[in-house]
Amino acid sequence: MSRDYFQTEIARHIWNSKYRQREADRIIDHDVTDTWRRIARGLAAVEPEDQAQWEQRFYEILEGFRFLPGGRIQAGAGTARRVTLFNCFVMGVIEDSMDGIFDSLKEGALTMQQGGGVGYDFSTLRPRGTYARAAGTVASGPVSFMRIWDTTCGTLLSTGARRGAMMATLRCDHPDIGEFIDAKRESDELRNFNLSVQVTDAFIEAVRKDAEWPLVFPAESIQGHEGETINREWPGYAQAIPCKVVARVPARELWQRLMRATYEYAEPGVLFVDRINRMNNLWYREHITATNPCGEIPLPPYGACNLGSINLTQFIEHPFEANARVDLQALTATVTTAVRLMDNVTTASRFPLPTQRDQAHHSRRIGLGITGLADSLILLGLRYDSDNGRAQAAEIMRTVCHGAYRASIELARERGSFPAFEKEQYLQGRFIEQLPRDIRDDIARHGIRNSHLTAIAPTGTISLLANNVSSGIEPVYDWSYQRNVRAPDGHMEQYALTDYALALWRERGDAPMPDTFVRAWEIAPEAHLDMQAAMQPYVDSAISKTINVPPDYDYGRFQSLYETAYDKGLKGCTTFRENPVTGSVLQATPTATHCCTIEREAD
Repeated sequence: MSRDYFQTEIARHIWNSKYRQREADRIIDHDVTDTWRRIARGLAAVEPEDQAQWEQRFYEILEGFRFLPGGRIQAGAGTARRVTLFNCFVMGVIEDSMDGIFDSLKEGALTMQQGGGVGYDFSTLRPRGTYARAAGTVASGPVSFMRIWDTTCGTLLSTGARRGAMMATLRCDHPDIGEFIDAKRESDELRNFNLSVQVTDAFIEAVRKDAEWPLVFPAESIQGHEGETINREWPGYAQAIPCKVVARVPARELWQRLMRATYEYAEPGVLFVDRINRMNNLWYREHITATNPCGEIPLPPYGACNLGSINLTQFIEHPFEANARVDLQALTATVTTAVRLMDNVTTASRFPLPTQRDQAHHSRRIGLGITGLADSLILLGLRYDSDNGRAQAAEIMRTVCHGAYRASIELARERGSFPAFEKEQYLQGRFIEQLPRDIRDDIARHGIRNSHLTAIAPTGTISLLANNVSSGIEPVYDWSYQRNVRAPDGHMEQYALTDYALALWRERGDAPMPDTFVRAWEIAPEAHLDMQAAMQPYVDSAISKTINVPPDYDYGRFQSLYETAYDKGLKGCTTFRENPVTGSVLQATPTATHCCTIEREAD
C-alpha cells in the first residue's frame, strides 16, 4: 500500500487544485508521487546523459516535500503546456509615450497570462501636470497609468487566469512620490499591486540631516521648470543625465509621509536601492530599480528568476529532544542536487517574451531559499526571538549559501559559466568578496554556472502543500485557525489548520507547550528585524519578510524600524500592522490583500 504523504486536508487540496496534472477530464497525476516523478523526469530530460540517474536524484529530494520547487515548476514541469516555469519577472523600462506605455502593458499582460508575477519601475513616466517637449501634452502621472495595469490584471483574473501579482516602484526623488505614497489609502485602490519606494543613501542622509530634498525629472522630457538642473542616474539611461528640479521638499517631511502611510495601511514598502545595486553580483552590467512582487528577487529590465525552497523541518533529527540537531550534511547534499535541478529549469522553461528568455539564459539566476524555519527552531528547542535561535538560523542559511555556490562551481566545470560571467569583475562583487576563500579561488579557476543562487521567498502556498509548515523565515502565524482557500471553480472552501510543529508535539501526548512555541504577534518587531538581518549576509538576492507590528505599537518606535533596517544592512523593509484599510494578514475574508499572503504570492 502506498504511503499517504498528506497529513492535512489543505495540503491535499493545494496539490489537487494547483499542481496535479490533468488533460481535459483525464487525470494524469494519480497521487503526489506521480507529480514528483513528472517534475523529476521533465527536468532530467535536458541532461545530455545519465537522465535516469538524475531523474531518480531529483525525485529523492522532492519526495516527502524535502525540496519545494516554485509553484510554476510544480505545475508545468514535465507537461506539454506552453507555460513558463518561472515565477518572477521584472518588466522592461516603460517608455514615456503612449505607444511605449501600452507596449509595456501588453508585455505585462502576456507575462501574467502565463503565470508570472511582474515588477515595474514607473519612474520613467512624466509627473502629473508637466508638458512633453515633443507632443505638448499634459501628463497625468505614473499613478494614473498604474490604474490601467491594475484593471488589466483584474480582467485577466476574471477570465480564469491565475491570480495576478504586481510590484510597482517609484524613485524617492520623482515629483509624484507623494501621490505614489498615498495611492493605496483607499481600500479599493490598486489592489493587484504591491508598492515600494526606491530609497537612496542620499535620501536617508538628507532625512538624518533634516535637509531639503530635490524632486527631479529628466530635463529633455519636459518643458517649463527652466531653473536649476542637477545630474541624476535615471532608468533608461546608460549614465547620469541633467534633471530639472521640479520642487524641493524637506526630506524629513517626505520620510514622515512614507512612515505614516505604511503605519496606517501597510504600504508602500521600502527598497534600499543603492545597497541592492552595490551588493548585486552583476554590478558591472546591471542597474536594478525593481523587484518581483514579493520583493525577494531584485532584477534588471526583463530579468527573470526561478524559485525553490528547502523544507528545513525534514532535516531535524530527534525533534523536541535534548539532542535535537540539524543534519547539515543531508542539507548540503539536498542543496547540491537542488541547484542542478533549478539550473535545468532555466534550460527547460518557456518564456512569455524573447527578451525574458535572453536575460534568464544570460545570467542563469536562481533563487534557492528555505521554508519551515520557525517550526524547525521549535523542533530544536529554540525560540525564534532568541540569540541562539538567530545563530542557528544563520548557520543553516550559511550552509545553504555556501553549498549552493560550491554546487554552481561544479556545474560550471561541467557545463560552463553563465554567459555574462566576467571573472575579474564578478570576483570584485561585494557579496562575492564575503564568501570563503576556497569558494572565491574556485570561481577564479573554474567559473560559476549561475550569477545568483539564494533568495528567501514567502512560500505561503507550497508551505501549505508541505503540511502547513511555517512559511519562509516567518514566525508561526498561529497554532490553529480557519483558512479560506479558493477552489478551482472559484468558490471558497474553509479548512481548519494546525501548525506542523504543534501537530508533531501533540503526537507525543498532551503535555503543555514549552515557551519555544511562539507566534508572530508575540515577537517584538525589533526581533523580527534581527532575524532578517541574521540571514541577509547569506542571501545574494533578497528576503521576503513581513515585520509584524501590533495595532497599538507606538508610532515613534515604528518609524525607527526602517532606519534600523537600513543600518543593519538590509535590502528592503516591509511592515504589517493590522488596520482598517487592509484588515489582518490571514483573516478569513480580507477586505484587501497584503504582499506576502498566499492571496498575493505568485505561487
